[in-house]
This record gives sequence, structure tokens and C-alpha cells, in this order.
Amino acid sequence: MNPTVTLSKNRLVKELKKLPEDFTRQDIIDFIVNNDIEMVNFMYPAGDGRLKTLNFVVNNLDYLKTILTTGERVDGSSLFSFVEPGASDLYVIPRYSTAFVDPFAEIPTLAMLCSFFDRNGNPLAAAPEQVLNRAYQSFKSATGLDFHAMGELEYYVIGDAVDCFPARDQRGYHESAPFAKFNDFRVKCMNYIARAGGEIKYGHSEVGNFTLEGKIYEQNEIEFLPVDARRAADQIMIAKWIIRNLAMTEGLDVTFAPKITSGKAGSGLHVHMKLLRDGKNIMLNEDFTLSNDARKLIAGLMTMAPSLTAFGNTNPTSYFRLVPHQEAPTNICWGDANRSVLVRVPLGWATDKDMSAIANMNEKPSVTKGSDKQTIEIRSGDCSVNIYLYLAAIIVAARTGFEMEEEALKLAEQTYVDVNIHAKENAAKLALLKQLPVNCGESADKLEQQRTVYEAEGVFSPALIDSTISNLKAFNDAELIERAKADSALMIHLVKTYFHA
Repeated sequence: MNPTVTLSKNRLVKELKKLPEDFTRQDIIDFIVNNDIEMVNFMYPAGDGRLKTLNFVVNNLDYLKTILTTGERVDGSSLFSFVEPGASDLYVIPRYSTAFVDPFAEIPTLAMLCSFFDRNGNPLAAAPEQVLNRAYQSFKSATGLDFHAMGELEYYVIGDAVDCFPARDQRGYHESAPFAKFNDFRVKCMNYIARAGGEIKYGHSEVGNFTLEGKIYEQNEIEFLPVDARRAADQIMIAKWIIRNLAMTEGLDVTFAPKITSGKAGSGLHVHMKLLRDGKNIMLNEDFTLSNDARKLIAGLMTMAPSLTAFGNTNPTSYFRLVPHQEAPTNICWGDANRSVLVRVPLGWATDKDMSAIANMNEKPSVTKGSDKQTIEIRSGDCSVNIYLYLAAIIVAARTGFEMEEEALKLAEQTYVDVNIHAKENAAKLALLKQLPVNCGESADKLEQQRTVYEAEGVFSPALIDSTISNLKAFNDAELIERAKADSALMIHLVKTYFHA
């Protein structure tokens, strides 16, 4: 049997003995019947970026077949601002590959993510999932490459303060218990996410930790493995839903907000990506140097970075995070293993040494270079994003880099830095770099300037770009950061407003 199937935490994979992408309608029916599943939940992300749920009782086999085949009607005007009440009916159709047993339901329940369809039976073109799908297909058509991605999901866990084994303020990175208080909660979250089909790389406590008004605020991170970008978006949606639900059942609170207080680490949504040709990672050359294709990808991100914030940083507190000396980017540049840059090329196991053999004396040395693991990481986004639209925007930026041809390689060379750009001795280098937008209004302006790139090949509709610009400008936040610095009451108000970003 496929070891991936054997080791999967998803009950459907184990029982059906096949990978999720191979699930059929009959597989879902068989699992429901054989496991006495009494309820089916359809879940779908709406315009506010949150998962919505529609519950079904499994009345009889015919009804089960009907809902799995034809889905159900929903009121699109209550889900999306762009759907008019006069013609608001939409269909939601389940995607069998996303099926998982709801870990929170007292009544045995199977949940599935759904896609939206219009009255003519076509995928709803304006739905964020379809924007991402068009971006993916456009990139693949232009380059012949598959685009894989994964997110680093950062969040704060909040619980009652305890006096024993206090953690050091802003020194929580990879801390163990008893100094870290919520490691067990994170591990439980990871287990639930894996049972829902999420492919997790690892989890750990993060830098941020502090105590305020009798509460411990402890930052955590769960990082995923790179998968098809469309599936990566689904994983983030389900993971956030699970973390919030589990927190409620455990008597805790969580926030994915980009910034919850000044002077403490903010929470980002770093996105790693890699390009594949015929299933093989092509980010490195045979000599394990960064490939030209990877450099074109980076150049595209450098080119579109000013407007990517319109999709990756969507409320005023996003820009409280993008400040110097907090491991968050402020300028448009990239570098190797450098956390002061916008795009980082992390370590990729490009070494001749067998580190495992060195660490373990009984192991015989072997070739260990791990080119398949090489990714690049964009560090500006946060969890205010609609993950489908943000990944779509990143893929559009990648396609732009390939369209630039040789100019892309020049731009990559010009924007490369190998120093901490915020150190005083590197002030001259910093002055040469373009800056990211510093508020929602600036991001809206940059999107207006670069909108034709997103609208090319029909990936983003003009109406969606107009709506994004309008929403950002409505914050009217040009002077908000400076005002909040001088007004603690305003800062508290903003934190509360966007606490559940």
C-alpha cells in the first residue's frame, strides 16, 4: 500500500485506501454508510474570508446522492457584495477531495468544501476560488510550470496568566514547556488539521509573548508543506477554522491579527513557493545555485510588490506590522536567509555534507543535497488576506516575471541584498531600495497603477479590482499610524476592531 495513505491522519484516506484527489462520489457515500455518519456539512468561503456552513441530515440514500450530485441553492447576496439581491441564487457544489470528519461535532458529521456555480451551471467567475484557478491556469499556460505554495500561519493564543515559569518577553521562539504555556494546544490543533487533510510541515512557539491585564499572549506558528496553490488555499481556510473552534472549546482565545499591540511581534502569513516541471522542483540548477526560473519568479514579485499589499495587507493594523526591526519587510528587495528583506531564499540543504551521518555515528554517509525542498518566501502578507485572492495575486506576479525575460534577471540582480538593511551601517543601501506602501490608501493607489497586470487574461475582473481599491480607500488611514502612536486609546480601538482580522 502507498505509505502516504497508510500514514495519513484523514480517516477517509485510511478507510478508502486512496488519496483525496482520487475520491469519488461513491467513495463518499460508502464512507458515510459504513461509518454511521448522520450529518453532512457544506462549507464555503464567502466575501468576508470566513467559512460558512450549511448542515444536512442524512435522511436516506437517495437524498444523500442528490445533495452530493446537485449541491444546494444559497443566497449569494448574503455571501458576496457583488451579487445583487434581484438575482442572488447560487449553487454550492461539494468537492469530494476536501472531505473530512468534523472533529468538533457531537453527531457524526462529514464536512466538505464547496465551489460556487451560477444559474447556468458554470463556476462563479467572480468567486475568489475561481480567481485563483484562473491565475494558476494562466501561469501554467504561459510557462508550462506548476505553482506550489504553502503558508506559515502565525497567531496569538490568549489565556489566563500563571506565575510559574514565566517566559522572557519577546523571546518565545521555539520555547518548550513549561516556559511556553500553550504548546499542547498547538499540537492538538496540528492533529485536528492533519485529520482534516492538511499537510503540515511543523509547528512551534514564535517570538511574541507578553502578559497584559492578567492574560498571557503567546505567539505560535503552524507551517504547511508545499502543495498545489489551490489546495494550499483550502488548507489555510480549514486550519484557521479549526484553530478558532478548538480555542473556544478549550476556553482560550486566538487572534490572527497582524498587530495587537505596539512594540511586540506582529503575526504574518509568510508564503513559500516553488515551481515544478513534470513534478520536479526547478528552483535550483544542477550545481545547486538559484535557477534563472527562480530569479524570474523573484523579479515578478519585486515588480508587483507595491500592489501585492492590496491583497496581502488589507486593514490598517496590517501596516503597524510592516515596520523596521520586527522581522517584517519594509522595502522591496530579496536575499539569502535574510529576514530583513521582502523575499527570502531560505536554506535549501544545498551542501555536500551528510549532516545526519555526522550527527549519528552509526549512519553511513550518503548524498543528501535536498534540491526538492528549495522554496522562496514572501514575507509581507498577514491573515487579513482572502487567501484565494492573495495567492492568485502572487501567481500573477510570478507570471509577470517570466514575461519580462532577460529584464527579469537584471531586476533580480539589482534588488538583491546580503546585509541587514535596517542596520545603521547599511543606510546607504536602504536608501536605494523602493519602499512598500505604508497604509491601505497607498496600497490602493499602487493597485490602481498596476491593475492592468492583474486584469490581463481575465484573471482579476475590473469590478474586483475596483472593489478592492474602494475598500482600501474607505479606511482613510493616511495618518493613522502616527495618530495611534500618540493615542493609546485609538490603538486599543483599532486592535479590538480588527482582532479577528
